[in-house]
Amino acid sequence: MNTPETSPAARFRAALASGRLLRFPGAPNALSALLIEELGFEGVYVSGAVVSAELGLPDIELTTLSEVAGRAHEIARVVNLPTLVDADTGFGGPLNAARTVQMLTRLGIAGCHIEDQRSPKRCGHLEGKSLVDVTEMCQRLRAATSARPDPDFVVCARTDARTVEGLDAAIDRAKAYLDAGADMIFAEALADAKEIARFRRAIEAPLLVNMTEFGRSELLPVDVLADLGVNVVIYPVTLLRIAMGAIEEALRVLAREGTQASMVPRMQTRARLYELVRYREYAALDADVFNFTVPGARQEGEHDG
Repeated sequence: MNTPETSPAARFRAALASGRLLRFPGAPNALSALLIEELGFEGVYVSGAVVSAELGLPDIELTTLSEVAGRAHEIARVVNLPTLVDADTGFGGPLNAARTVQMLTRLGIAGCHIEDQRSPKRCGHLEGKSLVDVTEMCQRLRAATSARPDPDFVVCARTDARTVEGLDAAIDRAKAYLDAGADMIFAEALADAKEIARFRRAIEAPLLVNMTEFGRSELLPVDVLADLGVNVVIYPVTLLRIAMGAIEEALRVLAREGTQASMVPRMQTRARLYELVRYREYAALDADVFNFTVPGARQEGEHDG
């Protein structure tokens, strides 16, 4: 991987300033992040819901800063794209939010979002959310922005007020959060294009929206989002849902048929995996590492050792 001279955060800020729509698919792991970069997306997202799910936990703030930061670092270290991290409520009070930003910055993360839910939080598209008051959220944001080692690190304020207090209240909160130092607003669970347009007209800052499946928001294509003036769109759980659907089906086939043979044509080949993890590039460090022939894609006789 090349190492650019500018920090990930500086590159993220420059991309935000370009005015174009930035697409950040959620990466369940480093391998998927490599694909996100290879296929031309503008950034990588680390979803708290995905980190929780992969630990076998619901998304109710059971994960720790160390767990989320560790996963984020695994992902950010393999790509040159900016990585944006879901930091929940900052993992505690204002001082915890400050420590969160310090840790993520030093791990090469470009930015994070901190939300205004009350602990324990829950998925932004479910019922039963409750919010802290505006003053408490602004304290989180002031602590986070004042503590960042790199001033370019992007602190995004997420508001879940749309489904709790209404759209007008969500806009009012967003304005207060910007006054408190937030660099970007994440307006969670907006219903449709009309609500996004209204939010966009109301705030003068980069705007992030969430196109998650099975939620409250209409799934809008990128051309519509770009026309609305959205700066960042995240697809937080898309890849995990696709992967888990495939995993479950594969296990059913294996249990039913007693062999994986019928599924081999749908698998990523060994050759493609080696290409993605840059096996040959690592071999340049030591010729003895890569001294064999990799079978071609879906070639007969391909075996795992």
